[in-house]
Amino acid sequence: MMRLWIRAAAVRRRVICFWLLLLGFALITLALIDHFSQDRNHSHQNPGPPRRPLQRIPSAPDLDVIVDPWDPALELGGDVAPLESLQEDQLLYVPSTQGTKSLQQRKGNYKVILPSVSKETTVHASRTHGATETEVGQRLKETDKDLELSAVQKYGLNEVMSGRISLHRRLPDTRHPECLGEQYSESLPPASVIICFHDEAWSTLLRTVHSVLDTAPKQYLQEVLLVDDLSSHGHLKSVLSEYVSHLDGVRLIRSTKRLGVGGCRSLGVSRAAGEVLVFMDSHCECQKGWLEPLLERVAQDRTKVVSPIMDVIDWQTFKYNATQWPVRGVFDWRLDFHWELDPQLQHKDADSAVQPVTSPALGGGVVAMDKHFYHSVGGYDPGMLLWGGEQVELSIRVWSCGGSMEVVPCSRVAHVDHHHLPYSFPDQEVLQRNKIRIADIWMDAYRKIFYRRDTLAHFIRQSESPNITERLRLKRSLGCRNFHWYLTTVYPQLYIPQDRPALSGELYNVGTGSCVDFPRVQGLQSRVMNVAPCSGTGSQHCDLNSDSEVRFGPNGALCLDAEGKQVVVSPCPKQRPTSSRLQWKFIKLSGQLVHQLSQLCLEAVKDGEIPQGSTGGLFLRPCTHQPRQQWHFEQLVAPKGA
Repeated sequence: MMRLWIRAAAVRRRVICFWLLLLGFALITLALIDHFSQDRNHSHQNPGPPRRPLQRIPSAPDLDVIVDPWDPALELGGDVAPLESLQEDQLLYVPSTQGTKSLQQRKGNYKVILPSVSKETTVHASRTHGATETEVGQRLKETDKDLELSAVQKYGLNEVMSGRISLHRRLPDTRHPECLGEQYSESLPPASVIICFHDEAWSTLLRTVHSVLDTAPKQYLQEVLLVDDLSSHGHLKSVLSEYVSHLDGVRLIRSTKRLGVGGCRSLGVSRAAGEVLVFMDSHCECQKGWLEPLLERVAQDRTKVVSPIMDVIDWQTFKYNATQWPVRGVFDWRLDFHWELDPQLQHKDADSAVQPVTSPALGGGVVAMDKHFYHSVGGYDPGMLLWGGEQVELSIRVWSCGGSMEVVPCSRVAHVDHHHLPYSFPDQEVLQRNKIRIADIWMDAYRKIFYRRDTLAHFIRQSESPNITERLRLKRSLGCRNFHWYLTTVYPQLYIPQDRPALSGELYNVGTGSCVDFPRVQGLQSRVMNVAPCSGTGSQHCDLNSDSEVRFGPNGALCLDAEGKQVVVSPCPKQRPTSSRLQWKFIKLSGQLVHQLSQLCLEAVKDGEIPQGSTGGLFLRPCTHQPRQQWHFEQLVAPKGA
């Protein structure tokens, strides 16, 4: 009996020792886990963007795209094999493995993945409270200049300054007082705001999104669609996915290949649920009341394409600058878009300040149009490459094919104009190829004017032809009007160059071996003329017309003029006949260009002979036969149909 008791006691001791060893192992394991957890938390003390208070966890239909943050191809911005479709196959998504099995059945059935933030993907926290203009100016003085320069080089704007400004900044209200009392119908069509981005700075992208959410009434805002055009920056991967997952009414779509502006916006349209499409750049800030006036104009006429007044945010200081009214969008003979003051409305009564203004073209910063009309008129041209010219093409097509365009003054949105494009293209001639496409589809015989002013486009066109069969078929099926109708009806203010042989081209000086040139600056002031190396690009092209004017500039709006003995360019007058001060006579035999009012000759003066106090190199002098008074017009190209 005693032996049995001793044996049982030994067994009990062994069991107790086993449990003590197991408990000790568990305590050691917990201590190690706690130690490593503290190290990890310490290394992630700046995890990226601030988490907004949780509004709701998005349900499956709310998120078109959830990107797996641990996919190395996505995190590192690696190329993903291109797919053919711009619809479901164009998206990256993680379908739920529960429920239905087939891909077709699983569409829309997504599993929510809340990603962690990797060590490599850290973004400074942007402020969320308001910021005044004074504070912005003070921060500018405190900012590390080296960081600023690096940010400008990377993003084309001062992201350091932008990151110190609230994501919910409130812009000053610069609308006309009569706009403030406008009442809008509760039944306005809802809008889908489509914001495409490629390697956008974190703060400017999110400020754009929050600006829309903070200013657009919920009953009019169907959704905000963020479309990622294959960005490579780490902060636009899993960090952005997590951030957007907590924003009510915002969806994130990612493309598997680089689409460019038109293709990216078309992808957004394919997922949009709203009746009105609002295309917005990814570096904008909206004023209160910006959306309702746009929706009202589209609701009144579904063929109208409208834009707000585009105010300017300085890329360096991020200060807001209101654009002067009245303004409209136009383009020149190099097919470059720009805004200009509308000369017909500048002196009208105050009531006209709240009336929409017809515009020959609209920029791409913010554009609103009916979704059905967008599809019926052909959407964005899928043949346009990456960036450049898509808005000029859309403008000509909308006007020519039954629509119209307006700037709505009671709507204002501010836009950051970049210091430079923050990304490069594999094909450096992409802009010219897009312009060639516009010219060959829409400009008819007038395309020769474009080719004379963009010789690179001319030489590209000589060696290759764009495939425009489908767009020409669309043009015929829609019964679109020709470009002559556009010039005479929509944009009669655009000067049509005559480009007469031997009286147009680069104005070459025999004595200096240089060409007449002028500074490219904004404004209507007179500009001092000079001689410079001949560019050969068409940018120095001029035209001596039948009114005896020598016209310069891509829209032919600058006339060769004289202020005393110095030669300048000044804005050409609208009235006819032109001023005698602007009239010149070219003597082909001697090569002299004679100012008819003074009967003096145009002479190129060498640097050492320029009169004191003058910055130019062109003057009026008594006529002689010296080489510096001998000129001839060099036509660089001879486009077909010329």
